[in-house]
Amino acid sequence: MTLEVTAVGPGVLVQDRGRPGWAHLGVPRSGALDAPAAALANRLVGNQEDAAVLEVLLGGLELTTDTGIWVAVTGAECRVEVAGRPREFAAAVRVPAGATLRLATPAAGLRSYVAVSGGIAVEPVLGSRSTDTLGRVGPAPVSAGDRLPVGAAPGTPTPVDIRRTPAPGPLHVLPGPRADRVAGDVVGLLAATSYTVSPHSDRVGLRLTGDRLPMSRPDELPSEGIVLGAVQLPPDGLPVVFLADHPTTGGYPVVAVVDQGDLWRCAQLRPGDQVVFRRAAKG
Repeated sequence: MTLEVTAVGPGVLVQDRGRPGWAHLGVPRSGALDAPAAALANRLVGNQEDAAVLEVLLGGLELTTDTGIWVAVTGAECRVEVAGRPREFAAAVRVPAGATLRLATPAAGLRSYVAVSGGIAVEPVLGSRSTDTLGRVGPAPVSAGDRLPVGAAPGTPTPVDIRRTPAPGPLHVLPGPRADRVAGDVVGLLAATSYTVSPHSDRVGLRLTGDRLPMSRPDELPSEGIVLGAVQLPPDGLPVVFLADHPTTGGYPVVAVVDQGDLWRCAQLRPGDQVVFRRAAKG
């Protein structure tokens, strides 16, 4: 079974849960930025939650199948059409053989996720089918004219699940290993400022504009390991929240770390959206 891609919008990537465990070789984890949305889409079509899905940036995807298939669209809510007719969002939908599935531009949020029964069965690299946009590991970005293989359906669609659409909310943070590189309480300073998402943000990092954090000292650090959600402070004083395709090491100080449960919000923030930080409760 295959999917034929007839159109793409700003960007479509194959993503699964990523490839953890390779940071020592300089390979990022990657994986779906909005992991809960990808997992929901997979559950709806009867897949295991680690099946590969399509991560669709701002809609525009059109595809057809050579046989009937179940699909589900989650994440940034958008109009879903099958053969020109509107169908349910965040629900299992049947696409007949030869019919076209189309995703419109979402009204809010940034990334939608398309799961198909059986999952996108491109060849895995280092144990994952995810596209790493920084190191160019994994499958190439999806283009019009591509034919994507689909695996055997492992289960039956789920009629009901908990629907979760993007919602605004703060990013909870704790001090990072180099919090002393900020003059003052770094979490308090972050929480006192309303930042705006920069148009230069991507899967590597959420880049922010706003008040610059005061540095306590100007000297450089040796390169250190970086984790998902690290808030790095470049010399310009504007924080960057590292996301799934982040580099595995860096020399700028990591002054805070975003709670893992809030990282999905970063996947759905558009340029110009406001970002608010809050102090996380210590676990």
